[in-house]
Amino acid sequence: MAKSKELTAAKRRRLRELTQGLRGVALFLFMVSGMINVLALTGSVYMMQIYDRALTSGSVPTLLVLSTLAIGLYLFQGCFDVVRSQVLVRVGARIDRKIAPLAHRVAIDMPRFGFSTSEALERGRDVDTVRGFLGSQGPSALFDLPWMPIYLTFIYVLHPMLGALTVAGALVLVVLTVVSEIMTKRLAVNLRKAAIARNGIADCNARNAEVLKAMGFAGRAVGRFNEANGEHLELQTRANDITGSFAAVSRVLRMVLQSALLGLGAYLTIKGELSAGTIIAVSVASARALAPVDLAIGNWKSFIAARMAYHRLRETVVALAAADEPMQLLEPTERLSVDKITVAVPGSGQVVLSEVGFELEAGQALGIIGPSAGGKTTLVRALTGIWPVLRGSVRLDGADLSQWREEEIGKHIGYLPQEIALMDATIQDNICRLEPDPDYRKVIEAAKAAGVHDMIVKMPDGYRTKLGPQGCALSAGQRQRVALARALYGNPFIVVMDEPNSNLDGEGEAALTAAIESIRARGGIAIVIAHRPSALVAVDLVAIVQAGRMVAFGKKHDIMTPVLQPAAATETHESESQMRRPA
Repeated sequence: MAKSKELTAAKRRRLRELTQGLRGVALFLFMVSGMINVLALTGSVYMMQIYDRALTSGSVPTLLVLSTLAIGLYLFQGCFDVVRSQVLVRVGARIDRKIAPLAHRVAIDMPRFGFSTSEALERGRDVDTVRGFLGSQGPSALFDLPWMPIYLTFIYVLHPMLGALTVAGALVLVVLTVVSEIMTKRLAVNLRKAAIARNGIADCNARNAEVLKAMGFAGRAVGRFNEANGEHLELQTRANDITGSFAAVSRVLRMVLQSALLGLGAYLTIKGELSAGTIIAVSVASARALAPVDLAIGNWKSFIAARMAYHRLRETVVALAAADEPMQLLEPTERLSVDKITVAVPGSGQVVLSEVGFELEAGQALGIIGPSAGGKTTLVRALTGIWPVLRGSVRLDGADLSQWREEEIGKHIGYLPQEIALMDATIQDNICRLEPDPDYRKVIEAAKAAGVHDMIVKMPDGYRTKLGPQGCALSAGQRQRVALARALYGNPFIVVMDEPNSNLDGEGEAALTAAIESIRARGGIAIVIAHRPSALVAVDLVAIVQAGRMVAFGKKHDIMTPVLQPAAATETHESESQMRRPA
């Protein structure tokens, strides 16, 4: 219960930080909008004075005084309008600076929990959506709406019938706004889902461009994208039809209302109840009164998008509030303990690893073997904290991984994934894990430990060589060795390698063996997932994982001998068969 209260307090604190200072800014903008709307009556009053005073008196000085005063008031209105616009732009920039890093942090974590890359990047687009909306005309319309009574009161003072007609027209436009909200809200949700699906297919096609080109099914991939894009376009067309139709109806009704006001004003003037200047004043005031409603309907689609984006960003902030910052711990130096862990695939919830447990001491190296889809890579993801465990625990020197700060635990873990992904940066940046001011000695030491230093210095730009997207400037073997150097950077206590020799030649495998031996020699722990026995030369322990369970664990000789004997017997049998086969 106490932990739940602390979490709720943390969420509230995060939300307060998100909106800190914005209430004062909103109040300021509300008051500025009030000044703008009061000054916007200048046109109506000016027209009344021109028709009813200057023209009837024929006084040029009166005309000059009225015009000078009107110009001054217009300038004040323009200044307030500029201030409001600039404040809104800066509010958007402030929200971007505050939320964009948090949103990107969540975007990095989301793929680990089963979300697509497109869904993850949507958080960044949400920030852009909110910032873009605040820089548009939409917020100005929303701040002007509460000040509509100023114009309605002004028109009502001129004549109650004109005021009643204007109020009726305003109510009709407000009803149109509400109906537009109801009809587009659900459609906006479906449109966003369709956009994510389309962007996901586009991202998948881009990542598999070489395969699509080599095997000639790029056309079918484009067709798949076209189908998703067609669904997105259909929903977008429907949404645009609704908002566009309501915007057109709003504009027509506003023009009809203005004409009706002119007609009614003319009738009242003929009856002697109004002056000619009052008719023009009413027309100008009514146009200004209904303009925010018209503008709001025209920008309603972007308003809904911004509102949905802001709600998702609030959820992002709340989600990060759940991550408690633990106390800093000492560097691990003794052991890795895996206590009967059970792991499920994030998103689907399918259990793929059950009741796996073992313990490794400093200076030991474990080789993990087993059939494909047996759970080896899942075990790696659990050991490195990429996937959470359902039950059990992974501990370093007795402390669960959750008790370590993420930035701190990263210094003590080296990870070489099965699918190598290098950053679009220099070789040095990749090896040092994007440290802003890395120690060049550690960079070179890691490169030498991975056997890649000589290759790097032979390049024209050496360690400053830019790798490009996904490290495309290097071959598969070179990328794997640079990634190995990254895993070894800073001499982490635990180094986990998933199929580290899949793209290596003989020289690379020798460097890999030497790297594992050096990890053990300095008191670290190495864990190697492998199908090829050559990767297990330097390990002293071996575990067999199959069907989501660890079926064997022990000394390499005790585990590997029964595994290798059937293979050796098979090879001998095949050799004898070849010898007996007649020429």
